[in-house]
Amino acid sequence: MRDHHETVLAAHLANCCNETFLPLYRSRRVWSDRIREIEAPLFAHYVFCRFHFRERVPILRVPGVYAILSLGKDPSPIPDDEIDGLRAAAASGLPCRPWPFLSAGAKVMMRRGPLRSLTGIVVEEKGRWRLVLSIQMLHRSVAVEVDREDVEPAK
Repeated sequence: MRDHHETVLAAHLANCCNETFLPLYRSRRVWSDRIREIEAPLFAHYVFCRFHFRERVPILRVPGVYAILSLGKDPSPIPDDEIDGLRAAAASGLPCRPWPFLSAGAKVMMRRGPLRSLTGIVVEEKGRWRLVLSIQMLHRSVAVEVDREDVEPAK
């Protein structure tokens, strides 16, 4: 898939999938003569799509689709709670951006605000707190800026 081709691919997949999801974030790009804000995919080269595995052939024929996420020959769906967390983060209006994948750290839960009840890993960067939401199968994460007071240890 070409870089930033995900939006076109998501539109094509909408015709053969029950549901598609392409989480985007705002990013500042600096060129020698200008600065511009663009929308970029939170997960480069990935479009999330809900479908029945037996109906995969039309999806694999969509131009730009390289493969369906799987372990060997078995499909590997991403758990609904991880996708729901991404949807909530994307819809929250809070600043969010791609983040290095974290597999260890303090697991926390948001106790109030638009991300209430979501769990993730909390990190601090330059005096600001971020909730890191991870997609285990992709080994990728997204960080959403949050208020420190809204975070509590997960049970």
